[in-house]
Amino acid sequence: MDTQVKRSERPHTAKSSAPQHADHRRLPIGAEVLPNGAASFRVWAPKRQRVELVVISAGNSAPKQTAHAMQTEANGYFSLTLPQCNPGTRYGFRFEQDDRVYADPASRFQPDGPAGLSELIDPNSFAWTDQTWRGVERTGQVIYEMHIGTFVPAGTWAAAAAELPELAAAGMTLLEVMPVADFSGEFGWGYDGVCMFAPTRLYGRPDNFRAFIDAAHRLGLGVILDVVYNHWGSVDNYLHQFSDDYTSACHGCDWGSTPNFDGANAAGVREYFTSNARYWIDEYHLDGFRFDATQAIHDHSSRHVFTDIVIAARQAADTAGRSIILNAENEPQHARIVRPIEAGGHGCDWICNDDFHHCARVRLTDSNPAYYSDFLGGAGELVASIRHGFIYQGQWSQWQQKSRGTPSLDLKADAFVHFLQNHDQVANSLTGERIDKLTSPGRLRAMTALWLLMPQTPMFFQGQEFAASSPFLFFADHPEGNQQLVADGRAAFLSQFPSIATPEGRAALTNPCDRSVFERSRLNLNERQDHHAIYDLHKDLLKLRRGDTVFQRRRTERIDAVVLTPDALAMRYYGEAEGDRLVVVNFGRDWQLCPVAEPLLAPPADCQWQLLWSSSHPKYGGSGTAEVQLSDGWRLPGETTFVLQSTSLEPCKDTKPEEASP
Repeated sequence: MDTQVKRSERPHTAKSSAPQHADHRRLPIGAEVLPNGAASFRVWAPKRQRVELVVISAGNSAPKQTAHAMQTEANGYFSLTLPQCNPGTRYGFRFEQDDRVYADPASRFQPDGPAGLSELIDPNSFAWTDQTWRGVERTGQVIYEMHIGTFVPAGTWAAAAAELPELAAAGMTLLEVMPVADFSGEFGWGYDGVCMFAPTRLYGRPDNFRAFIDAAHRLGLGVILDVVYNHWGSVDNYLHQFSDDYTSACHGCDWGSTPNFDGANAAGVREYFTSNARYWIDEYHLDGFRFDATQAIHDHSSRHVFTDIVIAARQAADTAGRSIILNAENEPQHARIVRPIEAGGHGCDWICNDDFHHCARVRLTDSNPAYYSDFLGGAGELVASIRHGFIYQGQWSQWQQKSRGTPSLDLKADAFVHFLQNHDQVANSLTGERIDKLTSPGRLRAMTALWLLMPQTPMFFQGQEFAASSPFLFFADHPEGNQQLVADGRAAFLSQFPSIATPEGRAALTNPCDRSVFERSRLNLNERQDHHAIYDLHKDLLKLRRGDTVFQRRRTERIDAVVLTPDALAMRYYGEAEGDRLVVVNFGRDWQLCPVAEPLLAPPADCQWQLLWSSSHPKYGGSGTAEVQLSDGWRLPGETTFVLQSTSLEPCKDTKPEEASP
């Protein structure tokens, strides 16, 4: 962490600015329906001397617009309570010498997008059925990352909810929804949100989102939301009309303006984000967050705002009697993200492990351009990832020309999220093709088995489970004047890959602002049947992972791994009464292992190895697996993962028991 600002100069975390008389409010900002039919409005606008609340009444009669002067509070806040204001009312704020009406920065819904008026939403109008739901725990989860706009053809919460039973039956346990904070345009990934409290109108209304979560909980599925707290979207962002202090004057990033967490007048910005974390947990019953690019959440304060956000989220969950999961993306791999707050960490549960993805992809594709160049894809790297999580824990990165990662040997295996695909890594290519198109079927099956039987927490990307034929490309609907800038920026980023940097590669890049790019990225869920072999592989592995008593424990101290050849490795789970499990993976050609000078391959005393599962089973499109343990060594079939279980030796029937010694 940068420490240029002296500790004595750093601002302290501010307490909530909500006035004493507003104890009935859920949050210190935004518009809220009160129990008596009134509505309370409160906004932070320190740039303004006078703020008017403009209301357009809803009802059967013609809409009626009225303006109300708001009361000035300390620290730049303005508030007003209207004695009668119904849910569905449109409203906004108007300032001195400006006739335009602006949306509420903490709007709970923008029916016409960020440039339109806000809508008064009553969160208590939804009839939840998850009263017995107590949240999710860190251990034992299988994450499923999804983009609502492309997961189903209709691209709505309701249509996505109809597919949740199939996801649960396949073995998924936790849905990770890509960002939904409202943004400009008709399609996008969601990482350019400007209305952080308003679920985008593109997928439905707020209660449709609640119904999606409620349906997930009925099926035993948790739901976490990907949130972007490191930058603001740049299109239709009107925060500067309320305060210039929303954005940092000294920090920046590549994606937009950076929130001001440690500069002058930062207290209101910090409160905005801690309130946002509370809001999603409280009003949507979410089971946690995936925090985007946490290394770009810049703060030199005495206590980092990210810690305050984590605390706020957990407090909201504790109040509701639920447990939540917090997952962090952190490219530099700072292990403190998942260490306890009292130990100097930020208190998250999981951290994404790019190292595993990168070495696995190199192994699958035999190619390591750009940021993959720090990896060779050998069995040793995969063993290191099994045993230690991060491969880079402070060593020199040749690609980045600096040290990468931090020591993480103290972390438990399930604190690391391992994946073979995610939205970024699929799209960071010329054609957005998925990994199954870039490797052989046998090698893919072998790697999939290793990934899903490792002790770390696995994450799928939508469609991966059935080898979706649709690509996943970068798409973003921007105004015509910005479209070339977006396309040029994407091309510049991808030019780190030598094959894309060529004139032919640049010419083949898709235009992110072309709606057809978005349409091409939609899944065809009928491929669950068309690609049933790979779908069965994933479902059977998840069943083995959660159903086998040895695999389901995933105790780090009871797992070991070793390199057998440059292309092969073994991972052993030490069981108890159930015996041991041995996972042997060979990504190369058939190999005869003799001599077998590796203790991990020896069965427990008075036991033998028995084949339990193989990625080369004909059910999955393989050619079958012959006997692997021979009298003179081991046969390691090429591009195969096989799982052995230890079983007791049968006593020889023709041998008499030894007589007792005198």
